[in-house]
Amino acid sequence: MVSFFNETPFTLPYKKNELKLWIKEIAKSEGKKIGDINYIFCNDEYLHKINVQYLQHDTLTDIITFDYTERNTLNADIYISIERVKENASIFTVPFEQELLRVLSHGILHLCGYKDKTDADSTMMRSKEEEKIKLFSSSSALA
Repeated sequence: MVSFFNETPFTLPYKKNELKLWIKEIAKSEGKKIGDINYIFCNDEYLHKINVQYLQHDTLTDIITFDYTERNTLNADIYISIERVKENASIFTVPFEQELLRVLSHGILHLCGYKDKTDADSTMMRSKEEEKIKLFSSSSALA
C-alpha cells in the first residue's frame, strides 16, 4: 500500500490514486511488488535533521529512503523535501510537477537496487527516472 503524509503544508499536484497506480507500475516493471511505501513530504529543516541524525550527513538533500524491503516486496519510508524539489526544478528548468515525479520514482528505484554514488550509477539512475516518468506520462495528465 502506498501512503502519503505531510510534515509541511503541501498538496499533491496529482490525484493520489494515479500516483499509487504509477508507483505500482514502476515496481512491476522492475520485477517487484509494492508492500508498504510511505512518502513523507517535509521541508529542508525536517529532512536535514533526519540526514544528520541517521546518516551523519550535514547537508541538504531532496530525498532520503529508509529501505525495509523483503525479497521482492518493496517496503520503505521515503522522505522528500518539497523545498529541494522546488529548487531543483528551478535549477534544471523543469516544471515542479515533473521534478516531483523524478524524486518519487528515484526512491522506488533505490528500493529496486539502483544506486547513484558513482557517475555511471547516476547516469543509469537518471535514465531509469526518465523511463519511469514516461510510464506516468503515457497514462496521465502529463500526456
